[in-house]
Amino acid sequence: MEPQDHFGLMSIMPAAIAIILAFVTRNTVFSLAVACFAGVLAIGNGLMGFPTLLKETLGTTSFSWILLLELFIGTVIAFFQRTGAIQNFSAWVARRKLSRVRVQLVGWFMGMFVFFSDYFSPLFVGATTRGLTDRYHVSREKLAYIADSTSAPVSVLVPITGWAVFIAGLLIGIGPIENAEQAMSVFVHAIPFNIYAWLSVALVGLIIIGVVPLFGPMKKAERRAIEEGKVLRDGAEPLMGEELTDITPYPGVKTSLLVNFFMPVLVVISIAVGTFIVMGSAKTMEAFLAAAVFLGVCMRLQGIPFNDIMKTATAGMKGVMPAIIILALAYSLNQLSKDMGTADYIVEATQAWLTPALLPALTFLIAAIIAFSTGTSWGTFAIMVPLSVPVAFTFSDNEVTYLVYATLAAVAGGGVFGDHCSPLSDTSVLASTGAASDHIDHIKTQIPFALLAAVMALASYIVIGAML
Repeated sequence: MEPQDHFGLMSIMPAAIAIILAFVTRNTVFSLAVACFAGVLAIGNGLMGFPTLLKETLGTTSFSWILLLELFIGTVIAFFQRTGAIQNFSAWVARRKLSRVRVQLVGWFMGMFVFFSDYFSPLFVGATTRGLTDRYHVSREKLAYIADSTSAPVSVLVPITGWAVFIAGLLIGIGPIENAEQAMSVFVHAIPFNIYAWLSVALVGLIIIGVVPLFGPMKKAERRAIEEGKVLRDGAEPLMGEELTDITPYPGVKTSLLVNFFMPVLVVISIAVGTFIVMGSAKTMEAFLAAAVFLGVCMRLQGIPFNDIMKTATAGMKGVMPAIIILALAYSLNQLSKDMGTADYIVEATQAWLTPALLPALTFLIAAIIAFSTGTSWGTFAIMVPLSVPVAFTFSDNEVTYLVYATLAAVAGGGVFGDHCSPLSDTSVLASTGAASDHIDHIKTQIPFALLAAVMALASYIVIGAML
C-alpha cells in the first residue's frame, strides 16, 4: 500500500468491531481477537493471516520492550506485597487519619508526581493505594479513573518526558523549525493550549472534593461501594491475576518501609529521570529491572529464602499476563489499522472541513477519533503532526504563531483523549491492571468524564480559532 492508500469505509471496521464487542461482551480479549481475525479476512489474507499478523507484530522491538517492562513491573509489585511494603505504606498513610476524600487525593497527587512514565504511573498509583481505597470503600472503577487520568494527561504536559521528546521530534523540519531546540520551544509554548490534558487532570480533583458531582455509571459504582461495601460489581473480572493479588507478606521477617518501598521507588525515578537528562531518553524498563534486582537482594539479606524470592517473581509475572495478552492483541489491531489505512481514511474524509478558524477544533476532533479508534496516542501524533502543523504554518505565513501552538496542542490533546479512554489503549489497560478493576467497567465509568473534558476542549478550540 502507498502511504495515503486505504480500504475506504472498511478500514475502520476492525476497530469498530473491537470497540462494540468490548462493550457488548465485556470481554476485551475476545473482542480484540475477533476484530483482528475479521480484519485480516477483509483484506484478503485468509485464515493464516491472523497468526501471521501476531507473529509480525509481536516479534518487534517495541512490543518486546513493553513485554519486559510489564514483567519487571509485575515483579516489583509482587516483591512489594511479599515484603509487606504496600501494606506498610497503607498503614503509614492510615495513621495520618485521612478521610475518604483525602485518600483519593493521595492517589491523585501520587499520579501527578510520577509524571515521567505513563506506564509506571497507573500501575504504581493503583497498586499502592488499592488497599487504602478498598478500606474506605472507594470503587475500583474510580481508582482506575484516578490512576488513568494522572498518567498520559500529565505526561503530555511536562517537557521532560518521552512524550515531549517524541512530539518535538516530529516537528523538526516543519515550517521554520530546523532543530530540536526550536521544536522543544514550540512544544513548551503549546502546553497552555493543551486544554484537554489540563481539564482531565483538574477534573479528577474537582470530582474527588465534590465540586463536580458524579454522574452516569461512575455514580452507580460509587453508590455500590459505599452502600454495599462492594468495590467491584458482582461478576466483575479484575484485570490482574490472582497470582499477584493474593500474595501475602512473608511470615516472621521484619522489613522496612524505607528499604522495601521508598528506596525502590527512588531507584526507578532516579534512573528514569537521570537517563532522560543525560541520554535524552528515559530508560523506564531498565529502571524497573534495577528496582527488581535491588528488592530481590534486599529480601535475601532480610532473610527471605532465595526460592521464595524466585517464586514471588514468577507469580508477579503471571499476575500481569492478562494485561500482556490484551496489549498483544491491541498492538496487533493497531498494526492492522495501519495496514488498512484507518487514519488516512479518517483524515481524507474530514480534510475538506479545514479552515483557519476551525483548524484547532477540527484537528482535535480528528486526532481524538483516530486515537480512540486505534488506541494509540503516539501513533496519532505521528500521523497528525505532519498533516496539521504544516497547514497551520500555511495559514500563518510560515511564522510560529498562536495558531501553530493551538494546533499542536490540539493534536496532543486529541491523541491523549483516545489514549485516555479507548478500550484498546495500553494506558487504560494498565490503569485497570493497577487498580485490579474490570477493564470494561473502567472504560464505561471513565468515558462520560473524558467526553465532558473533550467537549469543553473542543468548544475552547472553536473560541480560540475564532480569536486568532
